[in-house]
Amino acid sequence: MRRRTFISTSAVAGLSFGPARAAKVAPGDIPKRVFGKTGEKLTIIGQAGGRFPLCSYEDAKAITLRAYELGINYFDCARIYWNGKSEEAYGDVLPPFRKQIFLTTKSPQRSRKGAEEDLEKSLRALKTDYLDLWQIHQVSTMDEVQQIFAPGGAIEAFEAAKKAGKCRFMGFTGHHDPEVHLAMLKNYDKYDTILMPLNPADPSYLSFEKMVLPVAVERGMGIQGMKSTGNAGLLAEIHLKDCLSYVLSLPIHCLALGCTTVGQIEDDVRIAQQFKPMSQEQMAKLREDAKSLAGPRLENWKRDVNQRAAVPRYCDGAHA
Repeated sequence: MRRRTFISTSAVAGLSFGPARAAKVAPGDIPKRVFGKTGEKLTIIGQAGGRFPLCSYEDAKAITLRAYELGINYFDCARIYWNGKSEEAYGDVLPPFRKQIFLTTKSPQRSRKGAEEDLEKSLRALKTDYLDLWQIHQVSTMDEVQQIFAPGGAIEAFEAAKKAGKCRFMGFTGHHDPEVHLAMLKNYDKYDTILMPLNPADPSYLSFEKMVLPVAVERGMGIQGMKSTGNAGLLAEIHLKDCLSYVLSLPIHCLALGCTTVGQIEDDVRIAQQFKPMSQEQMAKLREDAKSLAGPRLENWKRDVNQRAAVPRYCDGAHA
């Protein structure tokens, strides 16, 4: 976290706002990929609202606007981020550009009623009458999978919303256990998208890259990555550019990045503009470099295979 903050502060003080600052980046300068079977073309990085609780509301709006100005067209949020304020920040900035962006939010509710209530709140906060993508958020346990697919479960709300045109596409997210992701995939074959944590440490512990990513690729899903820096924990050993480039070299379509300063989003866009796929050898070296950090101490959002006692579960939001 500290190093990410330092990098961004340096950018704000120098590269981002200094006299030699480049002209505003035009849309199209960030590479795009076709978002799986949705057919949509998304910038390879997207702005996520999960870390907005770590900055002010005005900063959140400034970051959102700057992301759009820099050419980002993917904006990720969730109803629970900042108790709804992250969606409100998007709603204060993005409506004039609604047709130029791909807007997604999520609900952690497991019942149809709860998910439908979340959807109406999200649409009001975002000031839109439809979502491009609505996702079942942070599915973490097998019990939750059962709840989602039980009679009156959340999947009914998602199917109804898509049929009614309140969302164009639907998917699910999670970061706790790749086996749970696989259970979600086994239970249902009509998802358009999936979101999972991916970074150089992931292959060494409860790996989404090894277990889930190949299935999503085989199904032609729109694949989103997150937690590319291990919530900044990897930055002590691996450069930000290498963390992002590693994930972007996997068969994904978009990497969601939570920023808390304008400098951070500008850093990320520069990296995306210069992105070149890593070789297998380069990726293997990064996995080796990250191996000593791998495990639940770094990836505290994952299930701890050695933990017997119940512990508070990681909650997404300020840690996107």
